Amino acid sequence: MHPEIDQNSELSLSTKRQSGPLDPFLKAVWRGAATILPPLITFVIIIWIVTTINQYIFSPLTRAVRDLIFVTTADIVPSNAIPSSQPKNSEIVLRGKTYIRMKGGNYIPKEVVDYLREEFGNENLPSTAGDVYRLFIEQRYLKPHLVLPFLIAILILILYLIGKIVTVRIGRITWAQIESLFSSLPFVRSVYAAVKQVSDFILAQRSMEFSRVVAVEWPRRGMWVIGLVTSESFPQLEKKSGRDMLSVFIPTSPAPMTGFTVNVPVDDTTDLGISIDQAIQFIVSCGVVVPVAPTNGLPVAAGNSDKSPSGPAITHSGRDSD
Repeated sequence: MHPEIDQNSELSLSTKRQSGPLDPFLKAVWRGAATILPPLITFVIIIWIVTTINQYIFSPLTRAVRDLIFVTTADIVPSNAIPSSQPKNSEIVLRGKTYIRMKGGNYIPKEVVDYLREEFGNENLPSTAGDVYRLFIEQRYLKPHLVLPFLIAILILILYLIGKIVTVRIGRITWAQIESLFSSLPFVRSVYAAVKQVSDFILAQRSMEFSRVVAVEWPRRGMWVIGLVTSESFPQLEKKSGRDMLSVFIPTSPAPMTGFTVNVPVDDTTDLGISIDQAIQFIVSCGVVVPVAPTNGLPVAAGNSDKSPSGPAITHSGRDSD
């Protein structure tokens, strides 16, 4: 051994930070943060998704339904429609119904105003007849527990119609033109391409099926990455190389929905003996969450059939989920 190495080791050990009285407290705080952070972030993401859907989908649909009901059923009497022989008091009777005058001179039924006064009081009512009637429609007919199932049904119907339209020729051509428009805009095309890639991965009907988790020396010898076996490789490659080949998807951290697909010989892969979920956790955590090693303590070469653990048969990626 070299004397200078021993001196450097002793120096590094001597200069190592000594444990302080607050270390147990800080470790407990850090452990508590690590425990609470995953569910907290999960709830924050769920609340953000629900809020976004409500703001950009359900609220516009609710306003559209409200305005449609308002246009078709609003009983608002303009002041110039009242007969000149009848005095324009704050409360009048027309065709056997009592109306109350609002700011602007228009009249609305007294029952509408009385209903809102019971709900909000007299001081919190809108000033104009149109706003009062819209508020009445929202409170009387568009209660959340009534309108939410209706809006969900409308949304599903719209998605169904879009899905049917894009399956026919004219729909595909139209949608291709819309996508080309998005792709031609400088900033929008970058955002649209990323969002489309994620949505296609999550919502595509043609599912990507993984049979097992392997380790592959990629992109060079001595550097190992986790890969997900998707299918047997091209027969042309097997014929050219004279070896059995596999198609392996190599996901990237921390977003495993993107990555690279490589074709490697079976003998050059090492079966890790872990589940797909464990591999995804390892990738998403950037290697922080390391799966438990197999019972024998060593990876098993995938090319060695007598030592490889039993697992599901290799299925072709892109097979219809139906």
